[in-house]
Amino acid sequence: MASIRERNGRWQARVTRNGFMPETRSFDSHDAAVKWARAIEAEIDKGVFVSLKEAERTTLKDILNRYSDEVSPLKRATKDDQAKLRWLSAQKIACLSLANLTPKAIAHFRDARLSKVSAGTVLRDLAVLRSVINHARREWGMAIENPVEKIRKPPAPPHRDRVLNHDEEQRLLNALTPSELRDEAGRFAKGTRDPWLKPMVILAIESAMRRGELLALEWRHLDLTRRTAFLPTTKNGHSRHVPLSSRAIRTIQELPHSIDGRVFPIARWTVEQVFERATKIAGLTGLHFHDLRHTAATRLAEKVPNVIELAAITGHTNVGMLKRYYHPAAEALARKLG
Repeated sequence: MASIRERNGRWQARVTRNGFMPETRSFDSHDAAVKWARAIEAEIDKGVFVSLKEAERTTLKDILNRYSDEVSPLKRATKDDQAKLRWLSAQKIACLSLANLTPKAIAHFRDARLSKVSAGTVLRDLAVLRSVINHARREWGMAIENPVEKIRKPPAPPHRDRVLNHDEEQRLLNALTPSELRDEAGRFAKGTRDPWLKPMVILAIESAMRRGELLALEWRHLDLTRRTAFLPTTKNGHSRHVPLSSRAIRTIQELPHSIDGRVFPIARWTVEQVFERATKIAGLTGLHFHDLRHTAATRLAEKVPNVIELAAITGHTNVGMLKRYYHPAAEALARKLG
C-alpha cells in the first residue's frame, strides 16, 4: 500500500509490498506523487517491476573504476585496458547515473568522438562501454538495459591490407640499422642506436608473431635445434609452437643474451617510437608494426598452401580471421592457375 505525506514543502510517496524493498521518491506535487506510486504498484502487480535504486545512485564512472580494479587485472592486456578505462571515466558522460545513461547520451558521445577520431577508434570505445555495462548487469546486479546496444554504430573501416614488398622491407631494415652518423646538431642523422628493432622486425616478417608475442619471447622458449619458438600465452588464450625459418634462426643466433631472459628486452613504447621514426626515414607512409604480420602471412601462404598448417603458424583459430591477414597479389594467383 502506498503512503503519501508532505515533508519540507515536498510530497513523499512510499510504496511497500511484501517481498520487495520499499520504494520512496519525493515530488513537487501531491498528484505527481500519487501517479508515481500507482505506476510502481501496477508494475509490481504485473510482475514486471525492477528497482532502479542502485542504478540511480551509481554513475558510469563508478562501474568503470570498479571494472578497472576487479576485472582488468585478470586480462592479459591489463595496462592498455586500464588506460582506456581511465580515459573513459574522465569524460563528461561518465558523470551520468546508470539510470540516466540513455541511448541518446551514448549517441551524443559517439558523435562527439567521430568529430575528432576515426570510426575504428569510436567502435573500440563503444565496445569497451558495452562490455563494462554488460558485466555490471550480469555480475553486479545493475537493473538496466545496455544503451550501447540500441544506437547506430559507425561503419567499420576497411581492414588494413598493407603488405611490404621486398624493396620496402630493405629500406625499413636500412633505416633500423644502428648508425653512428650524426648531423650538424650532433643528433643521429640516420637510423637508430637500438640494437633490437632490426632483428625484431626480421623475426616478425619471418614468423608472423605479434608484437606482444615477440616482446614476451624468452630464450628458454627457443629450440634452435628443432627450429621452433614456444609461445605459452597468446592473444587468443592458446599456446602454440612457431616454426622458424633459416633466416629467423640466423637472426636469433646473432642476438646477445639479456640478463632478464627475454629475447627482445625492450619496452613497447620504445618499439612504437623507434619503428615510427624508421618508417619516416625509409619513406614508408602509413606503415604499422602489425602490418608486418600481414606481410608474413601473405609470404607464408606461398610456402604453406595448406590453410590449416598456415593457421597453425600464425595462431588464427578460424579461417575467416586468417583471410584478413592473407593478401595475395592477383598476378601470383594467376600464375598458380597456369
